[in-house]
Amino acid sequence: MAEQSASGIRRIVNAWFYSIAGFKACFRHEEAFRQEAVTVLVLLPVGLWLGQGGVERALLVGSLLLVPLVEILNSAIEAVVDRFGGELHELSGRAKDMGSAAVFLSIAMAVLVWLLVLLG
Repeated sequence: MAEQSASGIRRIVNAWFYSIAGFKACFRHEEAFRQEAVTVLVLLPVGLWLGQGGVERALLVGSLLLVPLVEILNSAIEAVVDRFGGELHELSGRAKDMGSAAVFLSIAMAVLVWLLVLLG
């Protein structure tokens, strides 16, 4: 739990450790995140190599990094829904489906960016 009274550099240090804990939890508990992390590790150097100039490299790499970012948010939504609602509920299902749709759109965007940059 975040220390509410921390400020300045202490708050930044705390935030760093909470972020690392979040990455570890996502990697440990979410298969989709692990798959996306491996994909990013493989394709990131490819994007840096294939991009012709800073803008293309930023588009290729940025579109890749967006996928695990959205997956982390989706996993957080799913964890909260599971924590507070063990029973089946329409709103719980809707929240999980919307998170999944966001992940799908981030993947579709990454694929589209790569196709447009590399074939355009």
